[in-house]
Amino acid sequence: MFALWLYPHVDILSWLRPARTVPVTRWRSSSRWRARPGTLAILALGLYLFGTGDAMLVKSGLGVSPWTVLGQGLAARLEISIGLATFIVSVAVLLLWIPLRERPGLGTIANAIIIAVALQVGVTVLPSPTNVVIQFAFVIGGILIIGLGSGLYLTTRMGPGPRDGWMTGIHLRTGWPVSAVRLGIEVVVLAAGWLLGGTVGIGTVMFAILIGPSVGYGLMLAGAVGRDPNAESPVELDPDFPELDA
Repeated sequence: MFALWLYPHVDILSWLRPARTVPVTRWRSSSRWRARPGTLAILALGLYLFGTGDAMLVKSGLGVSPWTVLGQGLAARLEISIGLATFIVSVAVLLLWIPLRERPGLGTIANAIIIAVALQVGVTVLPSPTNVVIQFAFVIGGILIIGLGSGLYLTTRMGPGPRDGWMTGIHLRTGWPVSAVRLGIEVVVLAAGWLLGGTVGIGTVMFAILIGPSVGYGLMLAGAVGRDPNAESPVELDPDFPELDA
């Protein structure tokens, strides 16, 4: 109460709210294909964290995100690693960009490669917990790490990932709401992955509920750490992600 009286102009609660738009950061690139070394490092770190969070969900044994369910199912059917299966899915989705006339960037290509590598490394080196408390900790930790990784890579603005670009491409070409497009894609992908043998469980439900706020907090943290003081506005609505909170 004393702090609020002493600093009445500070909205403490604003620091607790997840971001709803992509903040303008010092490392933001003005080109999809060229960037400073620092921006490339932030991009790579964010994507690697994303893949590591995905691996934690896999190792939890309680269920994974819809796209990883598809990767698991494809890996089981083709008898290949989940990392390779995830990369194949990314390439297939990129081919679906062609009729939508979407423009990739270096971040798009890096997304397909780095996340697949990080996922494969993670499932190889991380332990497989058998204690249910640790399993749930893996799920929550994985979701938080994915949110942080998303906050970092999105703020580089070097092109959306294959799945995000497909979603927004459909939205822009059809006029359908982003939330409806995303829900439709996730349901179809989840069903296909489950039919192929992917793991669906309480972790999948937790991911669906918590990933939105997690990405929001990841963006908020990225904005707080890397906000550009010379930007005209502290936040912006990135055209690649028109409704992050939808």
